Amino acid sequence: MDAKGKKILIADDEPDILEVLQYNLVREGYEVTTAKDGDDALVKAKSTHPDLIILDIMMPKKSGVEVCEILRTQPIFHDTLILMLTALNDEGFHIKGLESGADDYVNKPVSPRVIVSRVGALLRRSNKESAEKVLSRGNLHIDPTKFEVLVDGQPVTLAKKEFELLYLLASRPGRVFLRNEILNQVWGNDVIVGDRTIDVHIRKIRQKLGLDCITTVKGVGYKFVN
Repeated sequence: MDAKGKKILIADDEPDILEVLQYNLVREGYEVTTAKDGDDALVKAKSTHPDLIILDIMMPKKSGVEVCEILRTQPIFHDTLILMLTALNDEGFHIKGLESGADDYVNKPVSPRVIVSRVGALLRRSNKESAEKVLSRGNLHIDPTKFEVLVDGQPVTLAKKEFELLYLLASRPGRVFLRNEILNQVWGNDVIVGDRTIDVHIRKIRQKLGLDCITTVKGVGYKFVN
């Protein structure tokens, strides 16, 4: 899996852990943001829209479980991957973390190698599931297995890259996709295209769908809105 462009937020009140994990994940190619407590984690999550969040269960202000529960109530974070860190060996805490909406947990003391491996595995699994997932967004239906787009039940014909671009944006409603992310994920690192290419494809998608579901974030990128 290509880590480039994948965003990770690490929230832990132990500076040493933050530093070690950030160093190792950045070295793998991830974009990493850190938070020192539960409240800080919520602020950073809303501002960076990470693909994956690493939460320490025992944090000041708000615990990892509380942060996870709050995030899961917000649609923009429904599909965000969450990995819990815990120094508590009580199985009940592990279950509570998973029930709050976490995707996985790792016991402390943490091994950077284990964290990097677990993060990669979660993202790979998510990518595979996303690629096969049928999306329903209001009156818009997107089926990647049939390469089919329906608006109010009526088929809309999109070119391959138009379809892939729409699917990418619709897979994470509300998340702002940077231009570089779009280029890398839709066209790939080996294909040289300019920003204008994205703009043209977005315009065509809007025209064909007849929906105002893709918003331009000036100077940043695009996001899908229901």
